[in-house]
Amino acid sequence: MFDWAKLKAILEKEKRLVKLPSWGKAVFVGDTHGDVEASEKVLKTYLKPDWFIVFLGDYIDRGEYSRENIDLLLAAKQSFPDQVFLLMGNHEGQPILPFYPADFWESLDFEEKVKFEQIFRLLPLAAVTRNGILALHGVPPDIPSIERIEDVILGDERWQQITWGDFSEEEGDFLGNVWGRPLFGKDYFERVMRQLRFSVLIRAHQRYIPPTVFNGRCLTILTSRAYSSVRRIAIVDLSRPHIEDVRGIEVVQI
Repeated sequence: MFDWAKLKAILEKEKRLVKLPSWGKAVFVGDTHGDVEASEKVLKTYLKPDWFIVFLGDYIDRGEYSRENIDLLLAAKQSFPDQVFLLMGNHEGQPILPFYPADFWESLDFEEKVKFEQIFRLLPLAAVTRNGILALHGVPPDIPSIERIEDVILGDERWQQITWGDFSEEEGDFLGNVWGRPLFGKDYFERVMRQLRFSVLIRAHQRYIPPTVFNGRCLTILTSRAYSSVRRIAIVDLSRPHIEDVRGIEVVQI
């Protein structure tokens, strides 16, 4: 288990932007949504020296073991704060932008809900590598530079892009809201990735989209049986020279 105070102190020191080193390997994990088996397998297999694990959000709701899953991940963060990173997904932001059903949140008593909300509000929003990869839950925010992610206010338009944003392969920039989720097209992807100076996006969140879109520069991974019997993660060699597309990324089924 984890200690609320110790964990909060760790997360308070962490920035909204996680900068991974130029050595070792990074494992990117999509939505786990109460699939504690998936999280256990990732941690058991890849939590080793010179490896970093970035979970891309949505640890709770939908799956059968939400509480067990988030308890496991928060304990791992407390024990390995420099190797395990938990980004914020839209399900961690339910108190910020409410949605229903939210079975995990609805199962908590008032005191537990306050504690989890305090922890989730501290989670980082994105991770980057020095060889050209940007990773987050939904869609990159429309900001002048990636460093400005530190200025994102929880609940604002840019936060909603990061945690709620979907993509469509069609041409266009902002394509409107679909079921309350902002939808963006190819023109937005290319413009913002050029603006932020990254070649490849690794993301989660969106169930009904091909794993690879936008000429191999956008990879969507899901790591929960709540979505599919096929659970995927992405592995990146951080010492590799600049990565131009997903051919430089190893996608593994677990």
